[in-house]
Amino acid sequence: MTESASEQPLLDVRDLAVHFPIRRGLILDRTVGHVYAVDGVSLMIATGETYGLVGESGCGKSTLGRAILRLVTPTAGHVVFDGRDIAHLKGEDLRTMRRRFQMVFQDPMSSLNPRQSVESLLMEGIKAHGLSRGAEGDAARLRELVDAVGLPAAALRRYPHEFSGGQRQRIGIARALCVEPDLIVADEPVSALDVSVQAQVLNLLAALQAELGLTYLVIAHDLAVVRHVSDRVGVMYLGGLVEEAPSQELYDDPQHPYTRSLLSAIPVPDPELEDRRERILLTGDLPSPAAPPPGCRFHTRCPWRQPTRCDDERPQLRVIEGGTPGHRVSCHWAEDIRSGRLRPHHVDPEAGNDDVLGPGAVPDAPGSVTEILGR
Repeated sequence: MTESASEQPLLDVRDLAVHFPIRRGLILDRTVGHVYAVDGVSLMIATGETYGLVGESGCGKSTLGRAILRLVTPTAGHVVFDGRDIAHLKGEDLRTMRRRFQMVFQDPMSSLNPRQSVESLLMEGIKAHGLSRGAEGDAARLRELVDAVGLPAAALRRYPHEFSGGQRQRIGIARALCVEPDLIVADEPVSALDVSVQAQVLNLLAALQAELGLTYLVIAHDLAVVRHVSDRVGVMYLGGLVEEAPSQELYDDPQHPYTRSLLSAIPVPDPELEDRRERILLTGDLPSPAAPPPGCRFHTRCPWRQPTRCDDERPQLRVIEGGTPGHRVSCHWAEDIRSGRLRPHHVDPEAGNDDVLGPGAVPDAPGSVTEILGR
């Protein structure tokens, strides 16, 4: 959303992991395994920046956002917020720090208490963090909040069920703003809304960021939404980041096979361009996070899978040869895929064999995603 962001990172996530135990037994409760929801994620978000996090359902992006805010306790790793590691804070120290980072939840109805008026919902956070300014000051502050999110002052006396979906999401944004945070994690902020309302909420977030200097982590599965709002984008698959780049560069030059497959799924309204554009159809289902594949997590579905390294060596996020410094990818063969030296294969997840596709099935060289999207 911002043209430039500060060099100083507000949030520095290092090797963050969230593993949920799988327990069984009626009498003796024992741990028989773990769900590796987030497994070694590192990212940085600068002050005033909007970082978009995308990936299919079940990849762990919402868990990552909750772990950053300590709504879920991390298993390992560090979350350094404004120079302080909050991953292991407890008690009053954590409660005090929580004023500086807030969350906008995916479902605005279930995240708002139906028994509380809008005024009560907003005052709860103000009182909890000692930000009350007296009766007159609080009343003025509440009017400013609802006005900032495009609601009338009369909305303060109403209850969540009296509003539309878009209005409820605005109330959720106002609740996040009431404690004057520095970072807002927006988890699918517009996925439950109509398309026309989505644009209003996204424009509202942009306006608030410009006015208040907010920093956003926007979690979404809609690539068009992420492209519209983000300065940088991280692509997540099965608990880890597979690619990270400035927003426009990611869409112009995707380097990871999973990113390319996601972008190829975006529908194009031009029939001629739709017929000749690159298509990458993934076979098989997303592996279980309780038993992730060894090596590259994506190799069981990757059309460019190779018999060496992919199955037994997990790739690290890196800048490829000839790539730009801010563009990192987690793939052993990114250079060969980008240059066209490697051709895509058909992956049969049950038989475990890879057959080279015939001519015309998928183009040998990647197409420009900017052209595909018809900018």
